[in-house]
Amino acid sequence: MQELWRLSAAEIASLIRSKKVSAKEAATAALARLDAVNPKINAVVDHRPKDVQAQASAIDAAIGRGEDAGPLGGVPVTVKVNIDQEGFATTNGLKLQRDAIAKSNNPVIDNLRKSGAVILGRTNCPAFSYRWFTTNLIHGDTRNPRDPSITPGGSSGGAGAAVAAGIGHIAHGTDIAGSIRYPAYACGVHGLRPTMGRIAAFNAALPERPIGPQISAVSGPLARTIGDIRIALAAMSARDYRDPWWVPAPLEGPAMPKRVAMCLNPDGLDPVPEVKAAVADAGKRLERAGWIVEEIANTPPLREAADLQTKLWLGDGYEAQLEMAEREGDPGALACLRGNRAKVHPFDLSKALTRRLTLTREWLAFFENYAVLLMPVSGELPFPDQLDRKDEASFARVWHAQLPQIAVPFMGLPGLTVSTGLVGRVPVGVQLVSGRYREDLCLAAGEAIEAGGTPSAAIDPAG
Repeated sequence: MQELWRLSAAEIASLIRSKKVSAKEAATAALARLDAVNPKINAVVDHRPKDVQAQASAIDAAIGRGEDAGPLGGVPVTVKVNIDQEGFATTNGLKLQRDAIAKSNNPVIDNLRKSGAVILGRTNCPAFSYRWFTTNLIHGDTRNPRDPSITPGGSSGGAGAAVAAGIGHIAHGTDIAGSIRYPAYACGVHGLRPTMGRIAAFNAALPERPIGPQISAVSGPLARTIGDIRIALAAMSARDYRDPWWVPAPLEGPAMPKRVAMCLNPDGLDPVPEVKAAVADAGKRLERAGWIVEEIANTPPLREAADLQTKLWLGDGYEAQLEMAEREGDPGALACLRGNRAKVHPFDLSKALTRRLTLTREWLAFFENYAVLLMPVSGELPFPDQLDRKDEASFARVWHAQLPQIAVPFMGLPGLTVSTGLVGRVPVGVQLVSGRYREDLCLAAGEAIEAGGTPSAAIDPAG
């Protein structure tokens, strides 16, 4: 049989359900893969093999009793180190939080476990989950398994690197400005930032931010197949009373014509030729699959939405964030805050929220006419690692290129990164966006793009 760690989550779950493979065998294979490749990439920063085997044994026992183990029964998955997992530190990449031991699980953990998933380990992120690069002073640097000279992305860089290297079949990440979509892009896998309110989340180990849902990072999955993204979304999105902003929206919405708006250069992004070529190629794949693709010159406002999202993210409580970053002493976090000070401080929350209503209406009107928007994930191919710390010009270059990622969350819209191939050994992909709670439309288009190219597969880390 093919090495188990190479298989999709759907394939592993099917084998375990039919008793052709045990959950313990799948867990053993996943742990062996972690041991083999994690020292090269530092994607997983905390794991307990005995606990992993105990989880797997419980799945096997349930199947032995004739019980339904769930859609992810026995599937090894990783979770990001910024959400609560009972008995583990919720570090969020900080030395300051090395002793923030969770006494209970975040709803994401509970919902994954209820679906039968086996939590394999906890993945790395930059300090405070601030950056599109993954390094910190407590867990160290994560390297991209495709090419160690480029960023694995951030802030869910450990998640992207893990799933690309075959450490787990699905990875959990969080996204406030591209933190799922960019690691998926940089590591050559797929990643979904769901609609705000789709997936319940709550961390008891850390104090909540004062304006709650206005800037909250949304949890979502990364995986090597769109089918696995679909399964993971269903598992993660179950109800949990602890999140008052969770919305009981159906996973499948009303049928819409298969009409796509394709924008190669949204709101002055000015992408590099390789990025434009990837978007155009994805459009052709959709056309071959029966979608109507209409190229548009521009989208509703992205730049203003990105500027306001940055204010919501970093402007509220800016001085307190800066003081904590100075105590932590993390160079990347300090570069992020100091580099954005003029943009976000001082900050008028009421003005930003009022403008958000207007922009969101404009975007929702756009999606009355199109099922999905196809556009770049980033204006550039994945960056050289640590580019944002090189100099002021490089910092500005990074933030400009990430415009399509930063803007989408401001309106609470879902965004899906679909990996489409490689430029040399550097990954490239596209972003699909749709109306609120229409992840199903993003996934349908994503499956068509995926089917028209070479599927993403687990790889051995490059030297």
